[in-house]
Amino acid sequence: MARTRQLVGVLGSAGRNPTLLRVGLGYAAFIGVETGAWVVLLVYAYQSGGTSAAAAIALVQLLPSVVLAPWIGSLADRRRPGRVLCGGYVVLAVSIAGVAALMAAGGPRALVYLLASAVNLTLCAARPAQAALLPSIVTSPEELAAANAGQAWLESVSTLLVPIVVALLLAAGPTALAMACMAGLAAAAALLVVGIPGLPPLGADVVEGSDGAGAGVVAGLRSIVRQPAARTLVLVLAAQYVLVGVLDLIFVVLAISVLDLGSAGAGYLTAAFGVGGFLAVAVTTALVGRRRLAPALIASASVAIAALIILGVYETRASAFLLTVLAGVAVSVFDVTGRTLLQRTIRSDLLASVFGALESLMCAGLAVGFVLAPLLIALGGAEAALVGTGAVLLGLLVWVYSRLRSVDSSASVPVVEIHLLRSIDMFGALPAPTLETLARAVERVRLTAGTTIMHQGDAGDRYYAIASGVLDVTCDGVAIASLSRGEGVGEIALIQATPRTATVTAQSDAEVYALDREPFLLAVTGHASVRTSADGVMRRRLEELAASRPGG
Repeated sequence: MARTRQLVGVLGSAGRNPTLLRVGLGYAAFIGVETGAWVVLLVYAYQSGGTSAAAAIALVQLLPSVVLAPWIGSLADRRRPGRVLCGGYVVLAVSIAGVAALMAAGGPRALVYLLASAVNLTLCAARPAQAALLPSIVTSPEELAAANAGQAWLESVSTLLVPIVVALLLAAGPTALAMACMAGLAAAAALLVVGIPGLPPLGADVVEGSDGAGAGVVAGLRSIVRQPAARTLVLVLAAQYVLVGVLDLIFVVLAISVLDLGSAGAGYLTAAFGVGGFLAVAVTTALVGRRRLAPALIASASVAIAALIILGVYETRASAFLLTVLAGVAVSVFDVTGRTLLQRTIRSDLLASVFGALESLMCAGLAVGFVLAPLLIALGGAEAALVGTGAVLLGLLVWVYSRLRSVDSSASVPVVEIHLLRSIDMFGALPAPTLETLARAVERVRLTAGTTIMHQGDAGDRYYAIASGVLDVTCDGVAIASLSRGEGVGEIALIQATPRTATVTAQSDAEVYALDREPFLLAVTGHASVRTSADGVMRRRLEELAASRPGG
């Protein structure tokens, strides 16, 4: 009962934000399109040329994405993410409609495969844009966590329902009919997010026409390479798609050639995977607000690998559906915890670029799965494909196990620091993940009564947010103000690049959080409303200083 109330609370929190609800529903429709169109294309290829043809159409779709996904994904770091998201959905709908038309007209398979690659390229824009958009439409870190859990639930519902609809459509008519329905669902996703542009990217007020895609991609890749936690998370998140790629193809082979379920069976097995995602929402909801997510990440990866291996050893209709559900639970938990940890680890201004790079590696993982599965099937059947893939992933998990155990320490949520920064008017308009990034950069400083933290005329190098106690501000020996929690000092020298305009001394024992010049300026100058607020604070402070001088 408590778990149910927690789930209702999380989903209710996300649902009370109408913009967030529209974005979540649009993304759920997108996930349904991605899953349903993938099943239709695999069935189309398998019916035309068997396992090798199904693997071929997968590789034709995936390989361009491996190369281009980082650049496509970085669009949302350089343009308003909502517009990138909506544009991606529109192009997706048009591309899928073209594939459906070719299928209906009996067009050349090569042309269908070629257009299918364009479909996959448009998919690469959605997830990074979604990751960059969410922070600008939530109102708190708690709502962001609730949004992630609610989004996972909507995705699981979509992954459950859409494959069932696809299965029914495949059983009732040609593949073109099912594909046309996917085009309509993509159009619905676009309509849901129209008019939600999101904030301009950090670092510029208007960057709609800016270039520098290569610089953004390089910055995102550099961020992954330089941070061990980010590097490990991206590796394992990409590796899970080897499993997904194998399962996508195995579902078709199992349904048609092993379990005698017909072409619709691939849709039903995919839906069973979606059932697992639906059931996983109870687990992911319980993880909202947890500081330690690595144990859940490791446990879910272990369960997914075990389900894959057992399915290879014991293949019946009952075991296929039950183990597929179990794998769906595990993969969903793994994906949510991994992405949440990655979001906590990466700078918010590089989120889209990093998730674009992840999209590329995910496509590479799918491609590996689609190459590995036919080879193993040829060597020892579907059983060898499942067991062999499970063994490879188990080896990877053992290799990164110690690094995964320590990843929480690099992705901890600085709750106290976030709440302190939010209480300061200047930072109140910052998106939640940007606040988290800023909060991770502060240093706690304890002051005893009488300690001076800045002298008039000194060079400015830090901003101080007051957590407790009282600080006295003086200029030329004249008292200007007394500041306490919810206020800060030091912004004038940093923003205007001038010497300190006043002396600040602790009136009582106090605690402050010090923020160095670079992250402070990145937050203030990279966000128009924050800069406006900072300018207002500076004007008020300068007016107080002017009034304190003789003749002021």
